[in-house]
This record gives sequence, C-alpha cells and structure tokens, in this order.
Amino acid sequence: MKANKYFDMTDAELDQQLKDLKSELFNLRFQLATGQLQNPMQIRETKRNIARVKTVQRSRELKAKA
Repeated sequence: MKANKYFDMTDAELDQQLKDLKSELFNLRFQLATGQLQNPMQIRETKRNIARVKTVQRSRELKAKA
C-alpha cells in the first residue's frame, strides 16, 4: 500500500495495521525457514509497509508536540 493511504487512516486503524503487518512478517519468515515461501519479495514489501506505518505514526506524534 502507498504511504498516502496510511495518512488517511485513524490512529487506531494504524495500530491495527501495524499489528497485522508484524504478524504477516512473522508468518512469512516462518514460511521462508520451512521452505514454503513462494515469493521472497513479500518479506521486503511487508517490511516497507511496516516502515511506512511507523513513519506516519511518528509524523503525527511530532505534529502533536509542536
């Protein structure tokens, strides 16, 4: 998902999305370890989505302090 879609989400939705993405990353790593992962690029994309969510959360935190 692109970063501007994350900016449209509420804080609660972002928290839930982050939780879901971390769970997905765990499952992908587990599949990689057992040799069942079909597309290793999914790990990279999931990590990037986690970073996007964290970036949005941090920018909101900084705006709230200012």
